[in-house]
Amino acid sequence: MHSRYRDIASKIRARIEAGEWAPGTRLPRLDDFASEYGANRDTIGRAVAVLEAEGYVWAVQGRGITVRLGMVRPRPPRGDLVRRNEQVIGYSFPSASGQEVWVRHGDAVNAPAPLDDPRLATLLGVKPGTSVLRRFRVTGPASEAPFQINISWIHPRVADIVADVDANPAAGEWLYRIEQSGHWPISWTEIHRARMPTKDEAALLDIPTSLPVLEIVRVGTSGTDHQPVEVTEYVIASDRVETVHVLHRDESAKDPWPDAPGGRS
Repeated sequence: MHSRYRDIASKIRARIEAGEWAPGTRLPRLDDFASEYGANRDTIGRAVAVLEAEGYVWAVQGRGITVRLGMVRPRPPRGDLVRRNEQVIGYSFPSASGQEVWVRHGDAVNAPAPLDDPRLATLLGVKPGTSVLRRFRVTGPASEAPFQINISWIHPRVADIVADVDANPAAGEWLYRIEQSGHWPISWTEIHRARMPTKDEAALLDIPTSLPVLEIVRVGTSGTDHQPVEVTEYVIASDRVETVHVLHRDESAKDPWPDAPGGRS
């Protein structure tokens, strides 16, 4: 016999797919659904759990049930080019390339803070716990839920150069200042991994702690002394992003294979 909660989950799923609730919006409360469908809260809760497992919604304690279907942002092939931003002083990195208008969620910060993460400290070339200039923002496309957390850690030897830069400047302006001070050209390496979010990260991105995040760490290296000048960490909810990479043939793989011994091609 078909379970009542699965029947309700099917009905809510159909309404989400039909666009009754846009991606990122809050669903009605459990009590409201219970009244609408003539069921108790426990049955509605089990229905929501089914939709969570399928990736249609996320229920976050204290913040309600959010529609996640359709929030993934397909991107063109990521590539590896850093472009000059023609609108403002700075650069457009592969993860931020595009014509969309992005906005800030909450306050931006540009102030010293201890870099306690041993991994990031090692990448920046400082001891864990060192006081480092920290640039913090939560950003995303206009009219959407927060998309990513951006945290940049600037090496102490160049921190004074950008200490007075506004916390929310034109894209990459602070990097331009570091280059102008004698570190041209900065080169970058990216490190990608999936991990679970901290409670603070989950709250900032409006996701449950059970949803993995994509972490992209960008290491900027001075073109003069070839030592790190900045480490930037991007944290993105995993159900909102997909990366596309085009594979190219090496010279050794561009020619057709010769016929194999014995006549097999």
